[in-house]
Amino acid sequence: MWEKLKAEYGCIFERDPAAQSYFEIFTIYPGIHAVLVHRLSHRLWNHGLKWPARFLSTLARWWSGVEIHPGAQIGRRFFIDHGMGVVIGETATIGDDCTLYHGVTLGGTSWRKGKRHPTLGNGVVVGAGAKILGPITVGDGARIGSNSVVLKSVPAGATVVGIPGHMVSPDRKAQEERRQNIASKLGFDAYGMTPDMPDPVAHAVNHMLDHIQALDGQIEALKRMLKQQGLEVSEPPLPELEPCGLRQGGEKAE
Repeated sequence: MWEKLKAEYGCIFERDPAAQSYFEIFTIYPGIHAVLVHRLSHRLWNHGLKWPARFLSTLARWWSGVEIHPGAQIGRRFFIDHGMGVVIGETATIGDDCTLYHGVTLGGTSWRKGKRHPTLGNGVVVGAGAKILGPITVGDGARIGSNSVVLKSVPAGATVVGIPGHMVSPDRKAQEERRQNIASKLGFDAYGMTPDMPDPVAHAVNHMLDHIQALDGQIEALKRMLKQQGLEVSEPPLPELEPCGLRQGGEKAE
């Protein structure tokens, strides 16, 4: 039993730097208390013992500040950090390795019976105060920013922020590959990021690389159209750029 608990909740040490020991996790983490009670109440619910299941979930809400309906389906290694104010509806489905922060709501937008709450894929992270509403799907590895309100399905790997939620990174892996390709083409080895770089600079450089990538695509399309019209297009090589890096505080770039 102890080994199963360690396998299930050992991931907390990776997701919460403040965690010191298993004893601390199992005695004072309200999110863990809520999930442990939910495992039991969910079994009661599936065996038709609806009232006892709801009673247990109500006790867990009083104790932990987390409300999880017994009908919700929750995968393995699920972690609610801080816990207070989290609400998970009856028909919600949560995959493996998901993380929710305080104030998150997985709610419904209809009073009709049936599926009315969200489905989260594996490895989803939902920031503090975010609301995911309706029978929508959040794909594997997606990130939902704090205080966002998500009303439409989110593809795998995307990052969503704002009210209403909108994607700021449709596919982080594909976008990163495109940025690295154009950075290498330009001789910019730093890829706009160094370990000590301030985030606004990295953000600006990344958008510049995205813009250059889009311009490259338009130029290639124009060249193809000209060739189809029988016009020859000279293609001089791109000039090489000196490797460069970015520095903080107005220091000179090398």
